[in-house]
Amino acid sequence: MFESLTKRLEAAFKNIRGQGKLTEKNMKDSLQEIRRALLEADVNYKVVKQFIADIQEQALGQKVLDSIQPGQQIVKIVHDELVKIMGGANEPLKLAETPPTLIMMVGLQGQGKTTSAGKIALHLKKKGHRPLLVGADVYRPAAIKQLEIVAQQAGVESFSLGEHADPVDTCVMARGEAQMRQCDVIIMDTAGRLHVDEQMMGEVRRIQAQVAPHEILFVANAMTGQDAVNSAKQFHDALPLTGVVLTQLDGDARGGAAISLISVTGCPIKFVGTGEKLDALEPFHPKRMADQILGMGDIVSLVEKAQEVVDREQALKFQEKARKATWDLEDFLQQMQQLKKMGSIGDLVQKIPGMKKMMGKGMMDVDEDEMKYVEAIIYSMTPEERQKPKLINGSRRRRIADGSGTTVQEVNRLLKDFEQMRKMMKNMMKGGKKGRRGMPMMPGF
Repeated sequence: MFESLTKRLEAAFKNIRGQGKLTEKNMKDSLQEIRRALLEADVNYKVVKQFIADIQEQALGQKVLDSIQPGQQIVKIVHDELVKIMGGANEPLKLAETPPTLIMMVGLQGQGKTTSAGKIALHLKKKGHRPLLVGADVYRPAAIKQLEIVAQQAGVESFSLGEHADPVDTCVMARGEAQMRQCDVIIMDTAGRLHVDEQMMGEVRRIQAQVAPHEILFVANAMTGQDAVNSAKQFHDALPLTGVVLTQLDGDARGGAAISLISVTGCPIKFVGTGEKLDALEPFHPKRMADQILGMGDIVSLVEKAQEVVDREQALKFQEKARKATWDLEDFLQQMQQLKKMGSIGDLVQKIPGMKKMMGKGMMDVDEDEMKYVEAIIYSMTPEERQKPKLINGSRRRRIADGSGTTVQEVNRLLKDFEQMRKMMKNMMKGGKKGRRGMPMMPGF
């Protein structure tokens, strides 16, 4: 995400790093580059205009510190303005003091409302709540069936009066159903259309009037850029939206919607979708997003994700083995499987500060499917071979290659890189060689 915007901003900062101090003259070209970068990222032109004016005021004003280099100054100023324009701080869901909390999902068709409803349900379930997903979309074929499947995948309850029921009645009756099932959160999946029309707006307004939800969340696809922003504004003019869920942010290299939405609509972004799986949902943190846009990584989100999925006891055991260089292919397989739970390797690497530059573009373009071959090779080994890779001679390598559908050369490469990686990690754990070039990479990494 934000790949093209990050590159353009880095180029703009590079132009000013050699200057002695910030002046109106040497700022002109850099501001022009930043303006172009934001417009090409599909940021609203009014937002860009105000953003550039604010940066110029900050950069040429009294807030600039003489002790800091111009390049650092401009990065800090742009970072702070990005945080401000995206809302300043995370805005969590407002939960009712007396359950159930009522959450209403609205938006155009095909933006990911049903999946987002399931993601929010799973997110709340992990926090100890009992969500009830309500199917109020009676127009789209199989919409209610899809919601039931999503509910099963998330491990939560679902409710609907069927495809011929009145959506308003469905949402009203959901409150009683939630009480009977002891659910403390009701998430209503309302109908969408291909475009904003009065019939759709009239229906969601009736539901809002009858149910009085605590949260009305507009679901928008980040890939649609300014169309998402314009649709959000139209909905906000018709309904008292309390927040936005931005889907497919992982596929948006531009990022304009995320930057423009709050300024144009006045609605905070509460969640962002970062993948297709139900656990690929993250609370929106403006500071963390600004860090990622400027190539600073997002170590906090990385740690939070790790705490959710990584077995801490197993991680500590591996750490001790890594220090002594006694870890084997069985340990490596376990670590790889834990890593896969955290998402794509490319996304994880981008969240580690400085890692993107250190690894370079070629190593960032990870083919996730190739990891399956690594697993297949290790699974084709006997337990003894995994624990003692040196036992693997020529005949064993041929057997492993045949069993995994790979070649002897691929098996050789894995074993060679594994041994190099084990030695290198031992040095790293002991504070030894740092910044070593030519890091060995396992096939698929």
